[in-house]
Amino acid sequence: MIAINKEYWNDIPLLHVVDQEKKEQALPTLTYIHGFTSAKEHNLPIAYLLAEKGYRVLLPDSMLHGERETDLSHMEREFRFFDIVKQNLDDIETIYQELVAKQLLEGNRFGLAGTSMGGITTAAALTQFSWVKTAGVMMGSPKITAYAEQLIGFMKAQHKELPISDDQLHLLIKELKDIDLSLQMEKLFGRPLFFWHGEEDAVVPFDHAYSFYEEAIEHYKNPENITFLKEIGRGHKVSRFAILEFVKWLEYQL
Repeated sequence: MIAINKEYWNDIPLLHVVDQEKKEQALPTLTYIHGFTSAKEHNLPIAYLLAEKGYRVLLPDSMLHGERETDLSHMEREFRFFDIVKQNLDDIETIYQELVAKQLLEGNRFGLAGTSMGGITTAAALTQFSWVKTAGVMMGSPKITAYAEQLIGFMKAQHKELPISDDQLHLLIKELKDIDLSLQMEKLFGRPLFFWHGEEDAVVPFDHAYSFYEEAIEHYKNPENITFLKEIGRGHKVSRFAILEFVKWLEYQL
C-alpha cells in the first residue's frame, strides 16, 4: 500500500510518499520541488508512480507556499521569487541531511527534480550539491541570471516603481551568478539530467533549457545521461506524457 504521510522535517512541511511496508528501509529517494504559487500536494501523481516502483518521494512546501503561506499579496510574493529559490536550496540540504541521519537513503541514490520554479531550483542545486546523483528539470531554466534579468524587465514594464532599488537589483544578479548552472557547466560532473519543456511556454522561455542542453551535451562522455524531451504545442503545464517519461527515465538513472 502506498502511504502519504504529512511530516515536518526541521519545520519544513512535506509529504512523505512511500510503500508503507518499506517506510523505514533505506531507499533511493527523490525530492520534488513544486512551482511558484503551487504546493506540495500538486505533485502527488508523480510521487505515487515512483513510490509504486520502490522509491521514496519527498514533496516539501516552499517558503511562502502551501502550509508556509503568509498574507503577502501576489505581487509581494513575486518580488520574493529568488529569495524562495535560495531558501529552497537550504531546505534541500536540510532534507538530505535528515535522510542520512535517519538512515533512510540507499547509498548515494538521491534525486532532485521540480516544476518551473522547482526546476529552476533543481538546476541551481547542481552548482551547490555534489551529492545530487540525478536531476530533472520540468519547464525550468538552468540560466537563472538570464531569467532574472528577463523577469525584472517584465516587472518594470508592469509596475512603474519597484519596491527594490537598482543597486539591490545589481546585487541580486551578482549573487545569482553563484548558482547559475549555465555559467558553471563543469559542475555537471556528467550527472544524469532530464529536461522536459513545452515549445509554447510563455512563462519560462523554452530556449533557456534547450540552448543549455545543446551546449551541455558536449560536456558528457556518455551523452545518454542527458536527455531533452520537448513537446510541440505545449504551454506552461506539465503533461501526463512528461510525467510518465520522467518516471521511466528516473527508474533507469536512479
